[in-house]
Amino acid sequence: MNFGNKNFFLIGMFLAVALAKSIPSLGVNGSILRPELSIGKYGVGLIFLLSGLSLRGSELSKAVSNVKLNGLIQVAIFAAWPFLIGIPLKAVLSQVNLVPSALIDGLLILTCLPTTVNMCIMLTSSSGGDVAAAICNAVISNMAGIFVTPALLFYFFGANIKLPFVEMVLKLCKKVLLPVAIGQGLRATKAKDIYEKNSKGFKRLQEVGFSELCFPLSYSSTVSNGQPLPLFVSGLGLDAKHSVALLAILPTLHLGSLGALFKVFSLPLFQLSRPEIVAAMFCASQKTLAFGLPLINTVFEGNPNLASFVAPLMFIHPLQMTLGSLLLPRIRKYTSFEEDDE
Repeated sequence: MNFGNKNFFLIGMFLAVALAKSIPSLGVNGSILRPELSIGKYGVGLIFLLSGLSLRGSELSKAVSNVKLNGLIQVAIFAAWPFLIGIPLKAVLSQVNLVPSALIDGLLILTCLPTTVNMCIMLTSSSGGDVAAAICNAVISNMAGIFVTPALLFYFFGANIKLPFVEMVLKLCKKVLLPVAIGQGLRATKAKDIYEKNSKGFKRLQEVGFSELCFPLSYSSTVSNGQPLPLFVSGLGLDAKHSVALLAILPTLHLGSLGALFKVFSLPLFQLSRPEIVAAMFCASQKTLAFGLPLINTVFEGNPNLASFVAPLMFIHPLQMTLGSLLLPRIRKYTSFEEDDE
């Protein structure tokens, strides 16, 4: 029982993935679960509403005004990733001839993307990190990514990019900022007292919502006869040896980035708290599928190497969730030390 309580989210994630694998038809829009509504629309909104309800206004204000932390995270996302990881990785892989040049370009494209929205907040919350900082930087990163990512792609590939900037900003506001604002507004009502009296139950409800989000992560955007294909079954048209190579490179890359970022953000120079370090690590280490996939499709539409460009992103998306979830118990112990000191 104690193990189940401590690892509720991790268990829920694996159950969701197992369900997706055993009954893939449940992942189709319009199925009995209606994932486009229960998960994609209302589920995500409920998670962010509860996040807004749980956070004191002072915590959000502090997160927004924390220029040092926010600056470090954004520099890691948009500068360290493409220039300190992407370019050297491309140079090394070009020499060893492990994967074709189009896949190498796909890895470089991956490093130019902003962080995730749902996932980094989800993992930060479940590990006891600074949720306000995670929400703040997820929004900043995806807002900035609308302009910075196309600029980086233009710098590296010379692509002429035209994106629906207003539509993307409005979508982000509707998905994240509006539910958080509603949650903050509810703190002025009796809902605040109800939440605080039943905080453990509401946090468990959030974890259930987080676990549900793992269900669509088990699928790619590839569809056959109206059915979603499991991500690694769809293959994205890659040779088996290239898929294996990606499955060796990407987990190593993600775990290496988690470790390196943790070390950097833990430096005494920055004077960050443990919850801030965890939030920074998750925000700065992840790359978004929701933003990246339509962007890559738009920028490189008609390019014969499009499948190779999106493959690293499609592969790393579930890996980020799986590896992050496996690390949660250890990270939770790390953040709990600071709570005990207080």
